Amino acid sequence: MRTIAVIPSRFESKRLPGKPLANIHGKPLVQHVYERASAARTVDRVVVATDDERIRAAVAAFGGEALMSRASHESGTDRVAEAVSEMDVDLIVNVQGDEPLIDPKAIDEAITLAETTPGAIVSLMSPLTDEGSRNDPNVVKVVTDLRGFALYFSRSRIPAPGRDPRRDTPCFQHIGLYVYPKSVLERLTRLAPTPLEKTERLEQLRALENG
Repeated sequence: MRTIAVIPSRFESKRLPGKPLANIHGKPLVQHVYERASAARTVDRVVVATDDERIRAAVAAFGGEALMSRASHESGTDRVAEAVSEMDVDLIVNVQGDEPLIDPKAIDEAITLAETTPGAIVSLMSPLTDEGSRNDPNVVKVVTDLRGFALYFSRSRIPAPGRDPRRDTPCFQHIGLYVYPKSVLERLTRLAPTPLEKTERLEQLRALENG
């Protein structure tokens, strides 16, 4: 399958303007993410999708590929969809621009699962053991069914602590990486924002609310 990784990257972050260009050990943040995505064996091409010339120039400076997109996008998913709209690809990997430590092997695992689960949106999660993080609204939590399909994402602690303090209730952090078949991404971005999505400020809930 032809697979492209797209890193949506905008300069005007609400919490930290200019974050993609923040210097981390001598490299801009976006370069760390780009290099991690490029190290994934199952990715055929990596591009940064941005609406800011400063980010495009920074990507070009380290030899990466950047595509300009509209500034009006409300989500990274919409920016990714515009970037690949004219491309002949099968799978699109949305790699969040603020994940400089994303493991290339995790990207490969997600792509492999997407290849064997037609029509699904594949994402990642990891055990969350730190008590402070479990209650941190900036850390997104996820609960799944017995097959590993997401039931819900929340900024609140889910599941609730068990009644027996001697038994630790498993808690998982959602890792913001998605693999979509192109047709599913196109359908998703045509849907209007949904009530839970707007309440939690988590765009992945749009897919769940639409079944």
